[in-house]
Amino acid sequence: MESIEHKTVSANGLDIHIAEKGEGPLILFLHGFPELWYSWRHQILYFADHGYRAVAPDLRGYGDTMGAPVNDHTKFTIHHLVGDLIGLLDAITSEGEKAFVVGHDWGAFIAWHLCMFRPERVKALVNLSVPFLPRNPKRDMVEMLTDAYGEDHYMTRFQEPGEIEAELAKLGTRTAVKKFLTFREPEPWYFPKGKGFHYSPGDAPVTLPPWLSEQDVDYFATQLQKTSFSGGINYYRAFHL
Repeated sequence: MESIEHKTVSANGLDIHIAEKGEGPLILFLHGFPELWYSWRHQILYFADHGYRAVAPDLRGYGDTMGAPVNDHTKFTIHHLVGDLIGLLDAITSEGEKAFVVGHDWGAFIAWHLCMFRPERVKALVNLSVPFLPRNPKRDMVEMLTDAYGEDHYMTRFQEPGEIEAELAKLGTRTAVKKFLTFREPEPWYFPKGKGFHYSPGDAPVTLPPWLSEQDVDYFATQLQKTSFSGGINYYRAFHL
């Protein structure tokens, strides 16, 4: 990891932290919730060794990317998120250069919209875990999910500012990170009010999988404490915008 370079780029009103390595065609890696550039650390090294310039930012509201008002979810719409990427690409690429874009989870959702809003900036797209979800002009996405899965569905629980943050604070950032990153049930994720993670109560021990070490958890937890979970949760709160 020591060979990965870290920089701060001023773009779209933010100071965006990026991790990068390599020279050649640009691959832009976009992380999900609640993650960081760090999720792509192995891919950065691999593709840098295979002739690419691999770049992974901490997205708006995450880690070492600063400047987003985490107490104002209206500044976390898909237009802000795509705007951040356009500003970043303007700053780190030459005129006319296109990027390979790789997204996971929320990063995938942003990547879909980047391709729709500014296709001239994208050479190719690879997405993980989130299919394309076209906007329904007649219904709000959170309303549809609540109707389908009930009030305990996590996107519904994320809507009230401060409420879910208080529950996560009781768990502690480190424990919450473990439970988020190791969730693997095949059905929708539920977060019943006052009960914490539906499949893993707060006091239930978490067995880490081989791909996630205690050192990895420490890094995620330390970085996420800088903005709390509000930065990432705001993405869900801005769905209706």
